[in-house]
Amino acid sequence: MSQSIAANPDRLLPADPGTRSIARDLLQRVQDLPIISPHGHVDAAVIEHNTPFPDPAALLVSPDHYVTRLIHASGVTLDKLRAGGATTPESRDIWRTFVEAWPLFEGTASGYWLRNQFDAVFKLGADLGDMSADASYDAIAAKLVEPGFRPRQLFKDFNIEVLATTDDPLDNLASHKAIAEDPTFDGRVLPTFRPDQYLNIAHPTWSANVDRLIDAAGDGASGYTAYITALENRRRYFVEHGAVSADHGVAHPATLKLDRAEAERLFELARAGKATAEDRDTFEAHMMYEMGRMSVEDGLVMTIHPGSFRNHHTPTFEGFGADTGHDIPFAVNYTEGIRALLQDFGTAKDFHLVLFTMDETVFSRELAPLAGFYPSVYLGAPWWFLDAPDAMLRFRSAVTETTGFSRSSGFIDDTRAFCSIPARHDASRRIEASFLARLVAEHRVSEERAHELIVDIVDSSPRRVFKL
Repeated sequence: MSQSIAANPDRLLPADPGTRSIARDLLQRVQDLPIISPHGHVDAAVIEHNTPFPDPAALLVSPDHYVTRLIHASGVTLDKLRAGGATTPESRDIWRTFVEAWPLFEGTASGYWLRNQFDAVFKLGADLGDMSADASYDAIAAKLVEPGFRPRQLFKDFNIEVLATTDDPLDNLASHKAIAEDPTFDGRVLPTFRPDQYLNIAHPTWSANVDRLIDAAGDGASGYTAYITALENRRRYFVEHGAVSADHGVAHPATLKLDRAEAERLFELARAGKATAEDRDTFEAHMMYEMGRMSVEDGLVMTIHPGSFRNHHTPTFEGFGADTGHDIPFAVNYTEGIRALLQDFGTAKDFHLVLFTMDETVFSRELAPLAGFYPSVYLGAPWWFLDAPDAMLRFRSAVTETTGFSRSSGFIDDTRAFCSIPARHDASRRIEASFLARLVAEHRVSEERAHELIVDIVDSSPRRVFKL
């Protein structure tokens, strides 16, 4: 069996020998720095209870829509890859289907991350394609039952310093509190306020969510006043439990300032089930403005993730639910959409607004110019479909000449897959080293300055932007 290419120390570094040598030195400067992960989707309860990981397929295949979507595109139905649908396949059968499809992942970001995990985390010692499906399954399964392979030990082994989760506004954050009070645990696991289903009238459970929100935190008031009060109260609760940011997943990055009477009118229309599609969009844009206002007041960093057509294939959504691989990007308009928010808060003291995109055409046209003027605006790292080596290089090339390096958020892994965190951060560090090495080789940045910049990009930027 041949050694996996994931073991090559020069992976993702420039092909040119001279530039590669510079990149090696830059990478060495940051390779052992702790991981700062200010946005992701790992369940805090897994860390609190030190829950053993499930079998290989349940850990690495079924919940990962990056993986299942590509196999599905080759003609394999999702009921052979995950629970749901007419039947639930056995874990080993799912793994066999995955290994058979492994050649499909050549050149993909998922393939890179998985190779890195198989080599560095699971110690397979060979490429997955050179092993039988049962042999690789058994090797990983044996790892998963080792006492040293529990989440808390891996948290330490991965050198994670900060890990942010994504949480419902009414979560009691008991796991975060327990972790913070545990003297045996050194890392920080921070909650993130994620209110999408309380702001978007089109969400199927919006009205019921609002009822629960008002009952829990409305201070005995009613109507729109109670709604706003409850959101403010829950944000304060999150701050008290260590939160540093509020995250917003929206279709469009639209913001709008309504007067109080109009906002109350739309709220009551929605509560009565009489809001039109235009009303829904208007109210959500207003609530995004309100989230910005609240961030100015309570200090939570505001992050926006727009541009995804959720659940594009209705039969798959009905059979398997959300987050099953058929969310598809579309074009966004940041310049006009975010203007109402920036008019009032773009220069507000200590307001941090991190803008992400899946539409890379806005990198140089809109996002870099916005971040290059407004003190509040920071560039979110390439995210979802763009969190891949070539796309990350395109991002740096598109924005740096306008904004330099100081206006970016640092890397965001945005992952549910705990074991992929070091692989993703390693890939980002290699790409940053590669980009800076090219600037050094072209005599556009001195090598001494490049060594300072890469530390800032990897370590100082996420601490600065997310107020860590």
